[in-house]
Amino acid sequence: MNSLARQTSDSLLHHPGYLHLASSRVLTALATQAMTIAVGWMIYDLTHSAFALGFVGFCQFLPRFFLTLVVGQVADRFDRRMIVFLCQTVQALVALCIVLAIWEGWVTSAVIFAAVTLLGAATAFQQPTSTALLPNVVPASLLQQAVATSTSLQQAAFIIGPAAGGLLYGLSPAAPFLVAVVLMAVACIHILCIRIERRVAPREPVTLTSVFAGVAFVRSRPIILGAISLDLFAVLLGGATALMPIFASDILHAGPWGLGFLRAAPAVGALGMAILLARRPLRTNVGKRMMMACAVFGIATIGFSLSSSILLSVACLAVLGAADTVSVVVRSSLVQLLTPDEMRGRVNAVNSLFIGTSNQLGEFESGLLAGLLGPVATGVIGGLGTLVVVVLWFRLFPELAKVKTLEG
Repeated sequence: MNSLARQTSDSLLHHPGYLHLASSRVLTALATQAMTIAVGWMIYDLTHSAFALGFVGFCQFLPRFFLTLVVGQVADRFDRRMIVFLCQTVQALVALCIVLAIWEGWVTSAVIFAAVTLLGAATAFQQPTSTALLPNVVPASLLQQAVATSTSLQQAAFIIGPAAGGLLYGLSPAAPFLVAVVLMAVACIHILCIRIERRVAPREPVTLTSVFAGVAFVRSRPIILGAISLDLFAVLLGGATALMPIFASDILHAGPWGLGFLRAAPAVGALGMAILLARRPLRTNVGKRMMMACAVFGIATIGFSLSSSILLSVACLAVLGAADTVSVVVRSSLVQLLTPDEMRGRVNAVNSLFIGTSNQLGEFESGLLAGLLGPVATGVIGGLGTLVVVVLWFRLFPELAKVKTLEG
């Protein structure tokens, strides 16, 4: 058994194209996480405003919202390698512009908001396209292992990236962005080295029906709709982690390095849970377990919001990340299993919109509410809201709660 597993792993790691794609995604994640830390600290340093922190998320959400239908069509019709390459090039150029702005001394909140909007537009194309690209570079027999391995590598990047971003920002505000430029450039090289082994089949002509096909498909599948909407509202309401710069600066008094470790903590929990699920996959009552994981997410959010100890805060965030991973694994598997290949680009675009809404719009909601009530009250209310959503979804989507297994 161990020999067979080792042989399968070796065949994946030595498979043409996969290492380049995995390397590109990890480098992109490292760069993005480092920039996220730097942007959050820079905005709060300039404005000392919770609303401004939330508005960063809103600027990332807007392009994702308006581009979703376009992204799905593009990902299903054009060379996915070139789409990802162009997106990474745009991100590298934006990071370089921020570096120049810092050196020249004309960084303002408006400049940062504009840069974040451009980064959001590039990410809106990159994420669903990269997801749809993976089945084109590995055979079907290795797809599940490729997804699990890529997820683990990205979680490692989510741990290293925030910590590195915080430490680099402590050295110089321009350092995280300069490093991001280099990482994105190397990621672009890896993407260009990919050779497509499984060509995407020709698609039907562009019509109004085909444009909205992804939305219609999700609406017609209660299990998929319930899974991605549960994640949307749970994270949207429990988005107090967007206020980490405030907690790190004003409540925990930890500085940029502390913010980096707070940002990394959810990824530590997520990586641990990913390893556990790889060794012991969910085999029974996966729908109920996903819902219960969302409830744990809400409880951990409340604990983080009430904590005045950085150790306790890190622990709560690690639990939050582990719970979120359970939800992500179930949701992603259901979308993959119930979506035909010819629609994966459009359905992944819709799923990406839901994810972006929960993350970026959740940051905006948290920033707006924190400006009125303060960060602690905002986090507690958000966590309680997540628990209410879980109870409602048990009643609104009984099909999701009844899902027993992800096998077959």
